[in-house]
Amino acid sequence: MRIGEMARRAGVSTRALRYYEQQGLIRARRDVNGYREYDESDLQLIAEIRSRLTSGFNLEDARPFVECLRSGNPSGDSCPESVEVYRRKLAELDDQIRTLEARRADVAARLAGACTGCVLKGT
Repeated sequence: MRIGEMARRAGVSTRALRYYEQQGLIRARRDVNGYREYDESDLQLIAEIRSRLTSGFNLEDARPFVECLRSGNPSGDSCPESVEVYRRKLAELDDQIRTLEARRADVAARLAGACTGCVLKGT
């Protein structure tokens, strides 16, 4: 299928498909006329990329998942490299949560000091 149909079916823009190709995440074949051609298996790769991006991963983080699928695995997260990305991402999220909790505590303390008798929500 051509790039327009692939974009429609995958729920992404043609620009995104070109960018994924430029980043080496997907590989379009070229017709004799130079048009990009995709097949059904590319839909799964794009879905994997989109799923990772939706979960807060970046494109580089998505690479091991795509490679895992390309190697014939039924799922992008069944390879050791993908599991390692999950571990790293969880550690990053835990760090961000700790940072946000500390910031929240600081803001709550400042509010309590500025507004005697104010009720803090969510504490």
